[in-house]
Amino acid sequence: MLVIVTEAIPDRLRGYLSRWLLEVRAGVFLGQYSVRVRDMLVKTITENVEEGNVVVAWSTNNESGFDFETIGKNRRIPVSFEGMKLVSFLPEEVKS
Repeated sequence: MLVIVTEAIPDRLRGYLSRWLLEVRAGVFLGQYSVRVRDMLVKTITENVEEGNVVVAWSTNNESGFDFETIGKNRRIPVSFEGMKLVSFLPEEVKS
């Protein structure tokens, strides 16, 4: 299973994703693809995300049963802790 959740991405990228995946809610895409297709989608997202942000999650054979990565500007970043992938928050930017 492949899940992609998007925020503030360009319309052309959203249209591209909708050609490959089912958009079950605004900005939430689902599908079942190989690692090769997932890598191609992640590459395209990375090249076209602009000011938006995306999280890509997929099923895998590990302790938690899934893995994920984030793309674009986002306060949440993946970190490894004793072999598990967790989410850390970056500090908020202070506006002067």
